[in-house]
Amino acid sequence: MFGNLGNDAIETVLRHQIIGHIGCNANDITYVVPVSYAYENGYVYVHTEEGMKINMMRQNPKVCFETYLMENMGNWQCVIAWGQFEEITGEEERREALQILLNRNLPVITSKTVQLTEEWPFVPENLNEIKGIVFRIKLTMKTGKYERTEEVRY
Repeated sequence: MFGNLGNDAIETVLRHQIIGHIGCNANDITYVVPVSYAYENGYVYVHTEEGMKINMMRQNPKVCFETYLMENMGNWQCVIAWGQFEEITGEEERREALQILLNRNLPVITSKTVQLTEEWPFVPENLNEIKGIVFRIKLTMKTGKYERTEEVRY
């Protein structure tokens, strides 16, 4: 069965996922890129380096964001949202955004292959010294779909 996700389900998917995709467009080029993120109070928070997505979002701050939960091909939930890119440059706002990312992302690190470096995880006493770009996307419109199949027992 296919259906539309309600607002509560959309918020749950956004809060519980850690990887999403940002779609941006500038100069007649569309670019979709995966990011790790944290979601809080209607904003998607991301820490990254200078590059194509940042350059494009600075030119055209209207973006699309997608994330999904997939159990299998017949059981999934997907959220697509549209919003506005906002680069965070103020010292206090940047520190708060990095803390949101730290609080969300650090607890899910379980893989032995994750590379722990001086820059990850962020050192709380040191957040203002973290290099890179911190931004958020203010989500202004959200939609979601799901598929749910009955369990098949063999």
